[in-house]
Amino acid sequence: MEMEKRLTLELRNKKPAEVKELVLDNCRSDDGKIVGLSSDFENLEFLSMINVNLLSVSNLPKLNKLRKLELSDNRISGGLEVLAERTPNLTHLNLSGNKIKDINTLEPLKKLPNLHSLDLFNCEVTMLINYRESMFALLPQLTYLDGFDADDQEAPDSDPEADGDGLDDEYDENGEEGEEEDDDDEEDELDEEVIDDEEEDEDDLEGEEEEDGVDDEEEEDEEDEDDDEGEEDLPQGEKRKRDLEDEGEEDPEDEEDEEDD
Repeated sequence: MEMEKRLTLELRNKKPAEVKELVLDNCRSDDGKIVGLSSDFENLEFLSMINVNLLSVSNLPKLNKLRKLELSDNRISGGLEVLAERTPNLTHLNLSGNKIKDINTLEPLKKLPNLHSLDLFNCEVTMLINYRESMFALLPQLTYLDGFDADDQEAPDSDPEADGDGLDDEYDENGEEGEEEDDDDEEDELDEEVIDDEEEDEDDLEGEEEEDGVDDEEEEDEEDEDDDEGEEDLPQGEKRKRDLEDEGEEDPEDEEDEEDD
């Protein structure tokens, strides 16, 4: 999408003077230059033109109230003196991913007295020896370079509450504690279930043993009763003979019969 058409869509029937933030990322510039943007955006405070194939900012209009300018992932290699002329109150400038090779290219930024944050990630200039020391010496108004100050302290978030950092930390702590308590409860429940299962198994085994004992006794009693009943049905002589046979002795009457023979 062309930059001018994108501008029309972003306005949404508003007047340029009513716009405070304008995002034109990933649209197409005209021969590497800004088009469609005018000084009518007099109240603009935030302007983003990321990856629009810019070669120059020479067509940037006068924007006295502009505070933050995003120009990352373009092909800008110089001409930064325009920024001091057109955006005198700039505080944040992002030039990451551009074609800036020398520290001298950034010297015009000295004329931006309110500039306290500058980003040059993925620019060749960051590979120079003593890059950070040289940049802080060149631009003494800078507080943060590539997200860190001169003492390598990271820049704080612009709005920690909006980012929800505090809430995340609190949530993590409470969440971890809650999870630990839940885990303990689950372990206790599992232990109780295991104990209950073991007690049930022991009860079942005892019940089976008692039943087996009762069954064995009943079977023995039944066998004894059957033997007694069988013996009662036999004649007296046969019963005596059977008792003797069980004891391994012979009946005297049988011996007499053998002698007569």
